[in-house]
Amino acid sequence: MAFWTQLGLLLWKNFTYRRRQTFQLLIEVAWPLFIFFILISVRLSYPPYEQHECHFPNKAMPSAGTLPWIQGIICNANNPCFRYPTPGESPGIVGNFNASIVSRLFSDAKRLLLYSQQDTSIRDVQKVLGKLRKLGNSSGLDLKLRDFLVDNETFSDFLHHNVSMPSSAVEELLNAGVNLQQV
Repeated sequence: MAFWTQLGLLLWKNFTYRRRQTFQLLIEVAWPLFIFFILISVRLSYPPYEQHECHFPNKAMPSAGTLPWIQGIICNANNPCFRYPTPGESPGIVGNFNASIVSRLFSDAKRLLLYSQQDTSIRDVQKVLGKLRKLGNSSGLDLKLRDFLVDNETFSDFLHHNVSMPSSAVEELLNAGVNLQQV
């Protein structure tokens, strides 16, 4: 019974105090309402901006191998955000760089140097060095940007979907000549 008596006395004291301090009562009620109306007006003036879902290209960890790890760092240095799922989001896929020119060069060199136990390995090395010398001496006008890229991978897919370039402009860009001496 003491609890209800104390609660009743406390409410009576609070009511008496509030009745005597009417200005303070008005400020205590009006101030939160004022802040609330400011929040409502800001929300109505600036509706929320709807952001599309963001898909990031995959980046391999160092345990996946040195080449996929370095390619993941270099090719995704700016950390782009795509509207659509990227090829590497599927489980079990370490990198989507398996068909890139760097990985093909490394796999060819690895096959040439490590697994070739025949007498033709010296001739194959000489042939590769001759091609590289010829490539370095050429003007590069016969090389196109398309030769260095894989179709429907990050760059061409980015141009088609995210930049929304017309197909003719994308084709023209991919068919542009590359001068290796300037590169």
